[in-house]
Amino acid sequence: MNEKRVSIGMVGYKFMGKAHSHAYRDLPMFFPGAPAPVMTAICGRSVQGVARAAKQYGWDGYVTDWRELLERDDIDLIDINAPSDAHKEIALAAAKAGKHLFCEKPLALTLADSREMLKAAEAAGVKHMIGFNYRFAPAVQLAKKLVTEGRLGRIYHFRAWFLQDWIVDPEFPLVWRLQKEVAGSGSHGDLGAHLIDLAHFLVGELSEVIGMSETFVKERPLPESMEGLSAKGSKDAPRGQVTVDDATLFLARFASGALGSFEATRFAPGHRCTNSFEINGSKGSVKFDFERMNELQVYFTEDGEDVQGFRRVLATDPAHAYSDAWWPPGHTIGYEHTFIHEVLELMQAFEENRQPVPNFTDGVKCQQVLEAVELSVRERRWVRVDEL
Repeated sequence: MNEKRVSIGMVGYKFMGKAHSHAYRDLPMFFPGAPAPVMTAICGRSVQGVARAAKQYGWDGYVTDWRELLERDDIDLIDINAPSDAHKEIALAAAKAGKHLFCEKPLALTLADSREMLKAAEAAGVKHMIGFNYRFAPAVQLAKKLVTEGRLGRIYHFRAWFLQDWIVDPEFPLVWRLQKEVAGSGSHGDLGAHLIDLAHFLVGELSEVIGMSETFVKERPLPESMEGLSAKGSKDAPRGQVTVDDATLFLARFASGALGSFEATRFAPGHRCTNSFEINGSKGSVKFDFERMNELQVYFTEDGEDVQGFRRVLATDPAHAYSDAWWPPGHTIGYEHTFIHEVLELMQAFEENRQPVPNFTDGVKCQQVLEAVELSVRERRWVRVDEL
């Protein structure tokens, strides 16, 4: 592998495939000092679909069997953004072949599978990264900085909610994200996983949880086609069972003693992608909403009494993470930039010969909390995370 170039073979070409491709393509333009990702080959099951994606996204070639990527000497890293049920098989085989790994979340369908993937990556001595892109918004990085520097004081509360509404219509088709055997879980593993990772990143590890969940619509029409978060179907189509949660809520205690509350739902009309958190400490608070991703609301108790209140900090000045590579202050960035920053971390890990962060270890920790909550829901009790 050329130390200034990392050759990519990517499995998956739809929603996350497009986001990753955009990041690989644009990274060298804005962060020229980092090793350059080389978009060598993309893989998908539909030859027409993957051929079209390869041309549109800028890949040098395409295949329809991911195993072909592992046999190629000109590919250094396997990017896995296929549906969740495919993650484990591809990752284990890629690690055995000596390929570095970049896998979308959740890492696998189960905690046992996640641990097996981490063990395989460590045994192979390859680099491994998991796709928790929301960490890489400059405003989130600012929240982390304020916590780490102690400027919020002792942390008392972390509350987080991820609200969407794209399946509120009971006639929306039964897409793969609503099938447990493919997705692993519903809003809990899809949306809640991001909240758990943000909690780990910003405040620390969770020690115990108690939760509840609900599936509001039990059956849906089978889809005629699906892509990303959209699908087409007919009311007259045969119906199938929804086997995941529509909403999951849980309370938590952090190892530090802080308290947490988490809500993930796809049944919140008017909320397209409300990924939010609030942190309260002895010296201040911060609030973040991804729908206003360039902003962090900040409050400090030490401000003068006549000017106390939440202030809006626009995280676009050079003082904020990544911002000096983008536009003049006040010129905002978007969702796709979180993936560019994520890939920057991945490429810098190659240059510095270290593991990128977050990696499969973080994926296992997240899966451990997800399953602790699921156990709590089933047994209707508090569950310590280290029980699993």
